Amino acid sequence: MDPLDPLGRLDPLGLGALLHPRLPSPLTEVRDERFDRHGVRLLLKRDDLVHPEIPGNKWRKLVPNLAAARARGAGRLVTFGGAYSNHLRATAAAGRLLGLETVGIVRGDELAGAPLNPSLARCAADGMRLHFVTRSDYRRKSDPAGLAALLHAAGAEGAYPVPEGGSNAEAVRGCAELGRELRGTADVAALACGTGGTLAGLAAGLGPGARTLGVPVLKGGFLAAEIRSLQQAAFGGPAGDWSLDERFHWGGFARVPAALDAFAADFEQRHGLPVERLYVAKLLHALAELAGEGAFPRGSAVAAVITGPPLDTTA
Repeated sequence: MDPLDPLGRLDPLGLGALLHPRLPSPLTEVRDERFDRHGVRLLLKRDDLVHPEIPGNKWRKLVPNLAAARARGAGRLVTFGGAYSNHLRATAAAGRLLGLETVGIVRGDELAGAPLNPSLARCAADGMRLHFVTRSDYRRKSDPAGLAALLHAAGAEGAYPVPEGGSNAEAVRGCAELGRELRGTADVAALACGTGGTLAGLAAGLGPGARTLGVPVLKGGFLAAEIRSLQQAAFGGPAGDWSLDERFHWGGFARVPAALDAFAADFEQRHGLPVERLYVAKLLHALAELAGEGAFPRGSAVAAVITGPPLDTTA
């Protein structure tokens, strides 16, 4: 099978049609003097509009995994994440929509006795059973024995496992379609990165003549190796022209200093786009800074992938 197969052929059980995605996601241009004065066109790839409950890259990653789970006859999914994981929320919503049981193994046993934050409350409302573990046990999920122990403790033996962030070979191949949708429209496709799966697929699908830029939202410098490993698993080797700029994590995941929040609020007011703070705000700020540094030649078109909307804390 072509590793860059369109998502429809990666989805032989029709899950995509069942979930009613909006594909391809819209691509719009906005005028912003922070880019205009450097001769850079800013395009917004509105993957936040793919699905109202499973937006953007989460939809692209989950559908191939849901198809694989159904092909194996699995009626239950188990996955992993932190207290503010977009991936946990998306998996819980998909489980509810498809009638699949979901189990979320959550990093941080201190959360077990505390009121659920809005993100975890949404997971629970969608039927996800939450199992809280210590950070040391959580780190063992990449080890087969550690994973088996976690699944046993969570009562999730036999469930189809989806990794943290949803990033595996199936997900990466699904995200290649995002690159296909952007072919011929931009010189640079940029996105904020957590686990690297979306970038690994996007870069592969984008094709020659354009490059992919990733803005990691976590500090640590580990992501490049993860992306190479994911591309090896998905495509058998490196794919596409991609790079990372590690300077714009603002202190780490879920860190939203006042200056970043103010930038996001200003962007919202200028362009009428609700800006998600943990990923999208960091991406847009990075692109504005890079434009000012002359990182993009005059005449360049830069497509910012809007991977998801802000969490609605009222629902």
